[in-house]
Amino acid sequence: MSAVARAEEPADLAPEDVLRWAYETFRRVAIVASFQAESSVLIDMASRIRQEVHVITLDTGRLPQATHDLIDRVRDRYAIEVKVVAPDARDLEQMVGANGVNLFYSSPALRRLCCEVRKSKPLARALDGYDAWVTGVRRQQAATRAKTPVIAADPEHEGLTKIAPLAGWSKDQVWSYIRDNDLPYHSLYDLGYTSIGCEPCTRATAAGEDERAGRWWWEENEVKECGLQWTPDGRPLQVRPRSVPQ
Repeated sequence: MSAVARAEEPADLAPEDVLRWAYETFRRVAIVASFQAESSVLIDMASRIRQEVHVITLDTGRLPQATHDLIDRVRDRYAIEVKVVAPDARDLEQMVGANGVNLFYSSPALRRLCCEVRKSKPLARALDGYDAWVTGVRRQQAATRAKTPVIAADPEHEGLTKIAPLAGWSKDQVWSYIRDNDLPYHSLYDLGYTSIGCEPCTRATAAGEDERAGRWWWEENEVKECGLQWTPDGRPLQVRPRSVPQ
């Protein structure tokens, strides 16, 4: 299924309206949650719009325990099912057998391979049968995300539409929503983290650092993206913006 463009995308469209449009336009919509702050906001907004909310998360096998704890808190609060997707065991065994458990420290290419096996391939499998998926990506997070469209055809998943309702929001807007609505959030934020992924690939950031500076911090002059927003060979995803009705 594909959305029919009816108007230029309004720059000031509220995230709630983007989600409402998505649920009205597509038969099956999944929120893909990393359980960072943006995920808390999107799940809360979606739960206010409809009773049945599909949430997918990727259990890479290297997540902090605090991420699993938050998944349980979200399940309890909203009484929703969170589909937890793991890497293919054969892919994982082959990768680790050839390169070791901590291959991501060896080179950017091997780090991207790890992301592909633990994130990109499981996501592609999990999205089978869906028409659109929702991501918490924001333009302010990094230079690589500065031109993120709110709605776009997904070049990595044929036939799917990728929707980023919070693309235009600032970090302050995200946290204001969390505080105003008393939402559950990841406990590592209280320890100075500003972006949270796999445990060995994430650290707290210092004042003035980019939000994603704590990801793969040992790499120099490398793109701080995994295959979900960046191709495995280090190229930006090419997206075709779609429009939504005013």
